[in-house]
Parts: sequence; C-alpha cells; structure tokens
Amino acid sequence: MSIREIITVPDEILKKISKPIEKIGVNEKKLIKDLFETMYNSKGIGLAAVQVGILKRVLVVDVSSKDEEKKPMCFINPTIRKVSDEMAVYEEGCLSIPETFIEIQRPKICEIEYIDIEGKIKIEEFDGLLSTCIQHEINHLDGKLIIDHLSKLKRDLIVKKILKIKKNPDRILV
Repeated sequence: MSIREIITVPDEILKKISKPIEKIGVNEKKLIKDLFETMYNSKGIGLAAVQVGILKRVLVVDVSSKDEEKKPMCFINPTIRKVSDEMAVYEEGCLSIPETFIEIQRPKICEIEYIDIEGKIKIEEFDGLLSTCIQHEINHLDGKLIIDHLSKLKRDLIVKKILKIKKNPDRILV
C-alpha cells in the first residue's frame, strides 16, 4: 500500500470522465487499498480514483467519526439509480480543492448500484452525510467538482487562491 499524491485544481484530469472497471484484479485491489490509505492520511471522508490521476470508476468513503470504529466502503462502477425529492445541505470540502468549503444542496437519499471489491453487484440506499459523500465522489468520476456549483467568478477566485497556495506552500497562515 502507498499514499498517492492528490491532484488539485486546476489540473484538467479532474474534468475528465472516468472509465468503467472491466475486471477486479490485483492492480485494482491495490489501487483501492491505496485510495483508502491516501484518504485516511489526508483526513478525508471520500476519495475517487481520478483524484490520484487514475481515470477508473472507483471510489472509497468512510464517514465514521474519529471516535467510531472505521467503516470503509468501496464502490466500483457506481451509478445513481434514484434520488429522493427531499434535499439536504452540507458544507462540503474536497481534497482536490484545499482550504475550500461550499454549502451544497443534494438529494438527502440516493440509491446506488455498484460492484463491491468481491465483484458482487449491489443496490443500496444511502442517507444523510453518507449519501452526500457518495454523490460528491460520483460527481468526481463524471468530471464534476463542487466549485462547478458556483458562478464562474467565484470558481475563478477559488482556483486563483489555490494556485497561489501551490506557488508558495511555505506561507504561514495565522
């Protein structure tokens, strides 16, 4: 297992659509382990393969709190089958958009069809933060980011801020 570098905006790979996984082999299982290790190391609750530069339809999530036992979940080739009319608003952050949090409204409940790490097709319903996190990560697989919910002006300001941070990583924040 290894911690991978997380790609950040404005890298164009984040706008690309990920391709389905045909077979779950040794390389795919290693990628999944790496995604979990990278996500936990970065203190995230979700990570899509595209965020580490791999255009494969796989994502990992774990929305358990620090005090709880870990509940890692892996979704291969996930698709949203249904969503609720009821909406929920969460302040979302993104490992590919450092130091940025945006309130986003999404369906409160979603039904997802996916393949688990054992190769079994599953259909499950998710609610609350877990639903939001899965929808966020599926958006990544489809080349969409949380900043795409904003106006072009706000999006450009955020990208400019992140570029400044990248150019001067040793800046002291007070």
